[in-house]
Amino acid sequence: MQTKQLGNSDLDITPIGFGAWAIGGSGWEFGWGDQDDKASVAAIHRALELGVNWIDTAAVYGMGHSEEVVAAALRTWSGPRPYVFTKCGRRWDEHGRVHSNLQADSLRRECEDSLRRLQLDVIDLYQIHRPTEDLEEGWSALAQLQKEGKVRWIGVSNFDAKQLQRAEKIAPVTSLQPPYSLIYREIEREVLPYCSSKGIAVIVYSPMASGLLTGAMTRQRATSLPASDWRSSNAEFKEPKLSRNLALVERLQKIGRLYDRPPGQVAVAWALRNPAVTAAIVGARSAEQVQANTGAADLTLTDHEVAEIESDDNGQP
Repeated sequence: MQTKQLGNSDLDITPIGFGAWAIGGSGWEFGWGDQDDKASVAAIHRALELGVNWIDTAAVYGMGHSEEVVAAALRTWSGPRPYVFTKCGRRWDEHGRVHSNLQADSLRRECEDSLRRLQLDVIDLYQIHRPTEDLEEGWSALAQLQKEGKVRWIGVSNFDAKQLQRAEKIAPVTSLQPPYSLIYREIEREVLPYCSSKGIAVIVYSPMASGLLTGAMTRQRATSLPASDWRSSNAEFKEPKLSRNLALVERLQKIGRLYDRPPGQVAVAWALRNPAVTAAIVGARSAEQVQANTGAADLTLTDHEVAEIESDDNGQP
């Protein structure tokens, strides 16, 4: 795969990265249901075999379990080590309920815990998971961790343009990780133009809308998701939004048939076509899912195809 420079860093990353949210498994507030660790390791290995050179995880995914699975996959991987990105600032209690904490002492403990779970000496990209009123304290703590050599580069996730400005008064922001898909396009108005103007890399998450745009999410499956899967209570997987979203999948399938590609690839390719987007995080729970979606990196959509995807059933944008 071709690569792009990650913002102001010395990292050149592939257009697609392996997303490790779902492999954290169940037992916490934003779990995806039960997950087999062997399948997770196989998925990571398949992504690396296909040329993906970075993995994105977070301490909170599975309450540390995702990071442990990433470490297990890297221990048994014989090729070059991929870049490992993780996130901080989201803590959990004994019941798996999640809260934010950007206080400096908490972030320092989180960093040490992530290094231990990942079995790394340094984290390639360390990101604040979500902003809070303690944004300045948290970003200052990450800048200090970078100076100490605990992390190579620092970025943020889920920040808006004003929050990015606040952070940049303290230290440069290497990257932003926002949600971006055909269903969630809010960042197009202010965030993407701001990042382009400042040279901040954008690595988008959920380009397939948490599986909704893969073609595998049928109406029956959406209505029967287990309670341990956070999507079971998400409005996009329920009416009245579900019918509109499934109609969008049909348009993705139509374009996909032109290239013999699944709809998920088309959805990811749509996100990657935006010049402000550096790369996309594509989650997977099996090697088969990786195989199905990684090809989006070399799929180029025409303007006509994009217009057809973005129109509703009546041909209206």
